[in-house]
Amino acid sequence: MSPEIVTIVALVVIFAIATVLPINMGALAFVAAFVVGTLSVGLSTDDIIAGFPAGLVLTLIGVTYLFAIAQNNGTVDLLVRGAVRLVGGHVAAIPWIMFAVTAVLTAIGALSPAAVAIIAPIALTFAARHDISPLLMGMMVIHGAQGGGFSPISVYGVTVNSIVEREGLPGSPLAVFLGALFFNIAIALVLFFALGGRKLLGRKVAAEPLARTEHAHGTLVRGHGAAPGPAVGGDDDEHIHPERPAPVRFEQVLTLVGLLVVAVLALAFDLDIGFVAITVAVVLALFSAQQHKGAVTQISWSTILLIAGVLTFVFVLEEAGTIDYVGDAVIGLGVPLLIALLLAYIGGVVSAFASSTAIIGVAILLAVPFLEEGSISAVGVVVALSVASTIVDVSPFSTNGALVLANAQDVDRDRFYKQILAYAGIVVAVGPLLSWLVFVVPGWL
Repeated sequence: MSPEIVTIVALVVIFAIATVLPINMGALAFVAAFVVGTLSVGLSTDDIIAGFPAGLVLTLIGVTYLFAIAQNNGTVDLLVRGAVRLVGGHVAAIPWIMFAVTAVLTAIGALSPAAVAIIAPIALTFAARHDISPLLMGMMVIHGAQGGGFSPISVYGVTVNSIVEREGLPGSPLAVFLGALFFNIAIALVLFFALGGRKLLGRKVAAEPLARTEHAHGTLVRGHGAAPGPAVGGDDDEHIHPERPAPVRFEQVLTLVGLLVVAVLALAFDLDIGFVAITVAVVLALFSAQQHKGAVTQISWSTILLIAGVLTFVFVLEEAGTIDYVGDAVIGLGVPLLIALLLAYIGGVVSAFASSTAIIGVAILLAVPFLEEGSISAVGVVVALSVASTIVDVSPFSTNGALVLANAQDVDRDRFYKQILAYAGIVVAVGPLLSWLVFVVPGWL
């Protein structure tokens, strides 16, 4: 059996076992990467380790650690309160604000994971406080990031437009940008009403205390997952008078400055957000070491194992030539309209586990031979492949999906993981087809 077939069978087996048994899929994937990589693909263990997604792991650790601190000291609550005031307390507007903010960040050049890493923890905190579906809120953030991600100055936009220009294909940067934006807005509208948005209409929230506090057996617990500490005094003024907001503390101001520093350094100076986030988190922890000693336990280690294992196995897939193998089989069909559809699905399925930026380039390059014939709209195909390869970033195995999963609050994490996985499955199954119908078919008729 060829290495390409072996890796595909192994991937199916991994999903089957993880679905039936309560075993972390990441652990299974690490085993598959080791066994299949060494015995079938001919890789050394050093080669396999080279495929370990160290950057993503560091990003997940740094961001979740930083926001654990921000949540424990009440800073996230402070930001949530500001969001409520911004929309006059209209709860239904909050998911759309989160969509718009992440879209603007990616449109002006931010990497999609960087924008999601900054906005998702705030959005999901608000969802937990005000009974909004965390799936709705998390997916609105991701679709916002993908909606703005193809502007002419964005990473995705520059990647796609550069390939189109280099290959001498007809191009339209504006069509790519607007196509992705309106496609994601349409998905967001469907999500909003399908996941409880209708019940949010007309709801308003009054000003609330900046930190959620409760007394339990002599302890004072702040936020979700915070390490309990001794209650200060017998009566907590904020607890007795919830209408009286707590004053902004120096530590919260320092945390806000830290979050701003992360945003500026990651977005404006293109520094690695994982290193920046963990640096800021450690600096903040130094000011209140005892209060934040439990913050490390709030890092989503099971999620990190899941993502790291699966992406390491995806690297083995790439080294085995599985992606090229499937791509060559598709091109051999010789029917441009069908090839465009299958390439959209290849881009969508692979991108659900791997780098969207890389897959977009691969998908477009695979399409060049039949696009040069001129029998089908090159612009339409490029837009369709771009959209199909990025909307699947809702997958919990992608950076964006992993960030949403890691930052969810007050949820059964296993259940939430399955919800994201189910939604990602729908997007992978339907998204490429819809993008093909919207952008490719009209140009062929």
